[in-house]
Amino acid sequence: MRIAARMGTIGTESAFEVTMRAKALEAQGRSMVYLQIGEPDFDTPVHVREAAKRALDAGETHYAPFAGIPALREAIAADVTARKGFAADPSQVFVTVGGKGVMLYAILGLVDPGNEVLVPDPGYPIYESLARFVGATPVPVPIRMANDFRLDVDELASLVTPLTRVLVLNSPANPTGGVLTRGDLEAIAGLAIRHDLWVLTDEIYGRIVYDGAEHVSIASLHGMAERTIVLDGFSKTFAMTGWRLGYAIVPTSLRETYAQLIINTISCAPTFAQLGAVEALTGPQGDVEAMVREFRLRRDLIVDGLNAIPGIECRRPTGAFYAFPSVAATGFSGAQLADRLLHEAGVCVLAGTAFGGHGGDHIRISYATSQANLTEALTRIRGFLDGPGRA
Repeated sequence: MRIAARMGTIGTESAFEVTMRAKALEAQGRSMVYLQIGEPDFDTPVHVREAAKRALDAGETHYAPFAGIPALREAIAADVTARKGFAADPSQVFVTVGGKGVMLYAILGLVDPGNEVLVPDPGYPIYESLARFVGATPVPVPIRMANDFRLDVDELASLVTPLTRVLVLNSPANPTGGVLTRGDLEAIAGLAIRHDLWVLTDEIYGRIVYDGAEHVSIASLHGMAERTIVLDGFSKTFAMTGWRLGYAIVPTSLRETYAQLIINTISCAPTFAQLGAVEALTGPQGDVEAMVREFRLRRDLIVDGLNAIPGIECRRPTGAFYAFPSVAATGFSGAQLADRLLHEAGVCVLAGTAFGGHGGDHIRISYATSQANLTEALTRIRGFLDGPGRA
């Protein structure tokens, strides 16, 4: 029996595969510190959970409108208008099953076989995977530590060809924690307009920024709302990863496209979960603010600890909850060190190459875990690099 040839083009998300390997070692009695998964270790705020429980008890277990329940679309539009700096109408909001749905529909709806999609490298691997899956060519846009993990706009311009259809942005970024400045985005916007590009901007970490960093949505810049799809959701900001709720803000010209694709794939997102999400947006925000404060403390702990280990260089990220240190001076590649740390030190991290070819000298560490776990991981990493087993 044969499977479709296109399955040979699709990639994966290494965090889930590495987690399985680490769990198998743990089942054999090995102690493991998990720094590989991009998931807050906080529980969903109580008031959000209670809202979903009330919805279940009220019988909200039936199909929702395909684009999302009106109350949630209105709450999202109001939140976007207030926080992202451009006016969003509820009719432009589409609620999806996770943020990956927003990516999928953008690529399916806008990209033909033979087109090119500009993707950050290192960057979230699903951008590249979906582009290949539809027969397009993903074109890596280098993201370098020397530039504070921001893309070089001149280099980006050199990569645009007549086949380029979509530019993918992610700020704050996974895996680097880099944040594009307003100046960066203004230059990128000018490029997108000149070359008539669609922009998919992944802003899932938009509220997780530090040290006064400004999160700017490119959709808020002149001429960009009509060519930009904004991806956001509830997983990271509200610790709702298991709820599987994301959303798109789309130009009016793409409303029918998103409607057709949602109807043909998921029908709708779960109704009771959407009612919980309404409470997340409209209810108290203290839990979010406390979580971000704690992430900042964890960031400083892990970055300072890594920079104190000979051979490791780590920039201090200003967004998200990832560190992306260079390990080149240890004598290991990122992939080699990630593998050795897993099997010999009991520390589960990701190789930088899980996010693209330009991540070869790096590992990614998620600091969305306790300070105690981070401290233990630093002790183990230093012990491995100082120990006799490193050769």
